[in-house]
Amino acid sequence: MAMVEENLKVINKAEQLTTFESGNEMAAMAAGQINYHIMGYFPITPSTEVAQYLDQMKARGEHDIKLIPADGEHGSAGICYGAAATGARVFNATSANGFMYMLEQMPVQAGTRFPMVMNLVTRAVSGPLDIRGDHSDLYYALNTGWVILTARTPQAVYDMNIMALKIAEHSKVRLPVIVAYDGFFTSHQKRKVNYFKDRKVVQTFVGDCPTDYNFARDPKKPVTIGAHMNGEDLMNNHFQQSEAMYAAGDIFQEVASEYAELSGRDYPVLDLYGMDDAEVALFLLNSAAETAKDVVDDLRAKGIKAGVISPNIIRPFPAKEIRKALKNVKALLIGERADSYGGNGPNLTHEVKSALQDDKENKTIVLSRVFGLGGKDFYADDAEYFFTAAIEAMETGYAVKPFDYYGHVPGDKEKILKPVITPQHGDVYNSGLIHVEKDPETNKLKVKIPPLRSLTSKPKRIASGHGACPGCGIFTGLELFFKGIEGDVVVLYQTGCAYVTTTSYPYSSHKQTMIHNLFQNGAATLSGTVEAFFELKERGEIDVSDDATFVMITGDGGMDIGMGSAIGTALRNHKLIMLEYDNEGYMNTGSQMSYSTPKGHMTSTSNVGKTQKGKGFHHKDTAQIMAATNIPYVFTGVEAFPQDLIKKAAKAQWYAQNVGTVYGKILITCPLNWKSEDRYGEKILEAAVNTCFFPLYEVEEGITTITYNPDEKKKRVSLPEWLKYMGKTKHLLKEENSDLLAELEEEIEHRWQRILAKHENPYL
Repeated sequence: MAMVEENLKVINKAEQLTTFESGNEMAAMAAGQINYHIMGYFPITPSTEVAQYLDQMKARGEHDIKLIPADGEHGSAGICYGAAATGARVFNATSANGFMYMLEQMPVQAGTRFPMVMNLVTRAVSGPLDIRGDHSDLYYALNTGWVILTARTPQAVYDMNIMALKIAEHSKVRLPVIVAYDGFFTSHQKRKVNYFKDRKVVQTFVGDCPTDYNFARDPKKPVTIGAHMNGEDLMNNHFQQSEAMYAAGDIFQEVASEYAELSGRDYPVLDLYGMDDAEVALFLLNSAAETAKDVVDDLRAKGIKAGVISPNIIRPFPAKEIRKALKNVKALLIGERADSYGGNGPNLTHEVKSALQDDKENKTIVLSRVFGLGGKDFYADDAEYFFTAAIEAMETGYAVKPFDYYGHVPGDKEKILKPVITPQHGDVYNSGLIHVEKDPETNKLKVKIPPLRSLTSKPKRIASGHGACPGCGIFTGLELFFKGIEGDVVVLYQTGCAYVTTTSYPYSSHKQTMIHNLFQNGAATLSGTVEAFFELKERGEIDVSDDATFVMITGDGGMDIGMGSAIGTALRNHKLIMLEYDNEGYMNTGSQMSYSTPKGHMTSTSNVGKTQKGKGFHHKDTAQIMAATNIPYVFTGVEAFPQDLIKKAAKAQWYAQNVGTVYGKILITCPLNWKSEDRYGEKILEAAVNTCFFPLYEVEEGITTITYNPDEKKKRVSLPEWLKYMGKTKHLLKEENSDLLAELEEEIEHRWQRILAKHENPYL
């Protein structure tokens, strides 16, 4: 059926209400009504909102789902698999490289036959990075063994999320299910939706959670899950899995029929629009099909028999239904938002062609076009162009160009951007005013820096014109740190606000070499760069100065998902600096909770309501974790104490050039998501230090030294003096939350006393 809002019909067998919501909101609503046991999640645009909405509902007491924030998508997949192995009902949502990061876990869950439902909010896979919607992530799912449903509208997202669990748990299936819908097109755009007023209707339709599988839930009935298999057994296992996948096609139709009786909304295997007598047709997934339907109406008004085919399920692939739908079609254009590089057409093109091969009488001419990559819009004019190409093939009897890209344009050499500033390197970044030498008696570095005013003539490493929010502390903090670094730098930015706001092709705010890689692999990537640099230099293949410094910039939670890579790099002791700007959350994806978020602080996934009061556990002490790797230098710093930070930057450079890995953590402000006033940035940072929440210290060759002691300076203030500046923490100052405030104060004091003890005893 065409999912046009005016045509939504409701059969009043179960009372439904009408709302105006997005796909992400409806995925969360369906999950909340089902009341899953577990959701392991990690934020990534554009799927992030699903967890956010569920957390808001949780704070209001609207469901009982245990929401578990993972350290990354791979971890979230592990959480979900472990929960599914107990027979719990499990839910997740992800996108793009997040899905790629968990990809290794996908066949594990399918191969051991544990049901769950995951919403794949489709988005372009990096690189280069693009956060908008295409199907390049979806196509990686095709061979994972998961059933895949496709949802064109927010209504379909809601309905298919309800149907998906019933399919997944069916005794003939027992496979995990993906509900895939278009990032931003469907995930964020609001449309008219009908939903069941009483969630008991949904729960009755889905049925009771099965208990007769071999779950790890009863100690009296021990099971072994995922035992090693030899080839003969693995062959049998995969045959059974294959049979279950094909059975899922029949079960989909059964469940869809039952759901139509309940809801009045029908989801056939193929959504066919104008296909009864169509001679020319488009095959499109998800939201693009809705756009093309308007063009079908226009063409039919002109006497052209046009139609659109859009599958509601692509795993198992509906080959039989496609053969039937194309029986009399003379020309078909398959539009796909992804490519299979070098395959002379994307994945579904070949699957449609393969289906037609089994119908020896079929003469359909098939054209294939890659379109809409990176969220490039698909308008009615584009659908009309597709139909024109198909009509030309129908009239000539063959496809002049069976496969092509649509929407690409040639470059224009005359419009090549030219640098607006002369490249700066070498001596321009050598002030000659910073002196670092090792004290032979203490084995510590002695640093002499000039008055700050003397360093203002040193050029900035990042040009103006970036897109950071007003009051953002990232670049003032980074630039202050770089004032202590002499000479050239090669900088790697992990994904995050600092990267996104400074690089928007074809522009860049970086004056020196900048490399990007994703959250989870920045440190390893830069370690490869460093070692290649030294090897090329040793072989005489490059001629550059010896004072280049390699710096990885991470933040926005990058030391959660990227912790494994960072620890591995530290243990190998490469000559580089890892610098974390800590804004206490995943700010580039919308202020979600990170492991650096302090307990009780409000984020978009640790909401404040009647059932919860912000984040439920204490923040991660990254500096101490990295110090435990025995790297030569670890430090903390803030912009509010500039001399301290610049001295530590100079030390960091010396150690990175002469000894090995350095890790530094600087606290920076984020007024947008902290709900604070721009003018209070320095006050907030100073208060964070003076409450001892963010102590300033360094760990040099294993010896801890506090570089600023607020007790000794008589600057110590109570915790509320810091919290009062931020809207995200004002609830902690209310009387009803005094126990939570006291717990946070106790933890901060405990950590401060531990640093003091290490400062006073070099053996700790």
